[in-house]
Amino acid sequence: MRHRLRLNRAAHRSNARWSSGVSIEQVAHESGARSHQAAASTSVVIATRVAALDWRNIENDLNAHGAALARTLLSAEECEALLNLYPRRELFRSRVVMQRHGFGQGEYQYFAYPLPPIVARMRSALYPPLARVANEWQAALGTEERFPERHEDYIAHCNRHGQTRPTPLLLRYGEGDYNCLHQDIYGEQVFPLQATILLSEPEVDFTGGEFVVTEQRPRRQSRVEVVPLRRGEAVIFAVRQRPVRGARGYYRVNLRHGVSRVLTGERFTCGIIFHDAA
Repeated sequence: MRHRLRLNRAAHRSNARWSSGVSIEQVAHESGARSHQAAASTSVVIATRVAALDWRNIENDLNAHGAALARTLLSAEECEALLNLYPRRELFRSRVVMQRHGFGQGEYQYFAYPLPPIVARMRSALYPPLARVANEWQAALGTEERFPERHEDYIAHCNRHGQTRPTPLLLRYGEGDYNCLHQDIYGEQVFPLQATILLSEPEVDFTGGEFVVTEQRPRRQSRVEVVPLRRGEAVIFAVRQRPVRGARGYYRVNLRHGVSRVLTGERFTCGIIFHDAA
């Protein structure tokens, strides 16, 4: 079964374009007093945008579909600045060519610590509201583990369990590239939700390349959600599992995500994963 996720864009239309509160220079690493000033500015801008999201609808979509659309988090200028970091190899800890590993076709790079300020702020700002959803899911599934309110505390927890490598990444797809269905699991510690921000403009920079989520329920065929994204928007989705209420209480359903084949052009995204890697 294939569905397009129905999402409320009324709020998006009322504020279709954010003014660019973060300069291109602030996206990458800086030094000294300028670095502190840039980080503070970035923190306020991103925190304000995250707080303005319709979290009630996001939570409802996550509970119903396992995926939800977050209206524009980044301006067009910020998207351009972020994707332009891709050639700067000194900012990344590793590069993966997908076809070498059977992951699909295309490539991606994991950022090194310290993360670019805008990436770090998106990660820390998105985490608290998602931790509340994650803890509700844990309770529904009868799992004892609970996630702390602050992302820095969760990262410290990951570090204590030997997961110390950053997982935020930039992904690049050219014509004919795609990403096979997968789950982003890097060790025993797994935060149940993650986000992907589209940095390229659909129908302008590329065609095709749709974000898809599949859900496998026991004794049923897989269900597919297609999440249409605009530049600067984010899709928030389950990493591995989510709870679904059945006749006898909640049960787990498994989810995977991927990207359909890019037909023309070039597509960039930024992935925000909240657990670190072993």
